[in-house]
Order: sequence, then structure tokens, then C-alpha cells
Amino acid sequence: MWQKTVKLTRNYRGPWRRTPGRLFGIGLIRLYQLTFSPLIGGHCRHLPTCSEYAYEAIARHGLLRGGWLSARRVARCGPFGKGGIDNVPD
Repeated sequence: MWQKTVKLTRNYRGPWRRTPGRLFGIGLIRLYQLTFSPLIGGHCRHLPTCSEYAYEAIARHGLLRGGWLSARRVARCGPFGKGGIDNVPD
């Protein structure tokens, strides 16, 4: 009868360790998502978007490896890059 309300979020909701580096990286991504992303608009040709990808990559793999994966993803997002579904590797 009563249903539990689940807050929907675009960002990764799985388990991840809250280390200082990861929290710093996630904070930068959230700052971008809340300030600059609405000004730029939704023009990403990938799913998940680059900022969602970066959030998940840093949460799952840490600041260095997740930052590297995110930088590679942004580099693929140019005018000659392919679009489509591009999930964070395990």
C-alpha cells in the first residue's frame, strides 16, 4: 500500500569509498553540474553525459584513474567522435 519514495538522481548511486581524493573530485564535478552545466545546455551525444560519466568514474575508480577515464571520455566528445552509450568500465 505505502510505497517507498526513491530520490532519482543522474549520478552514480552504488557503493564507493569516501576517500579525500574522491570527495574532492566528486565535489568539483557537482560544482560544474550545478553551475556551468545549465548554462551550456544538454548537447552531449553520449549516454551517460560526460559529467555523469566523470562522477561515476571518480567514485568507482578513484581520483587519478577516474580522472584519466573522464579526460579520455571528454576527448572522444569532439565533432568527429561517435555518440551512443558509453558506460564506465569495471
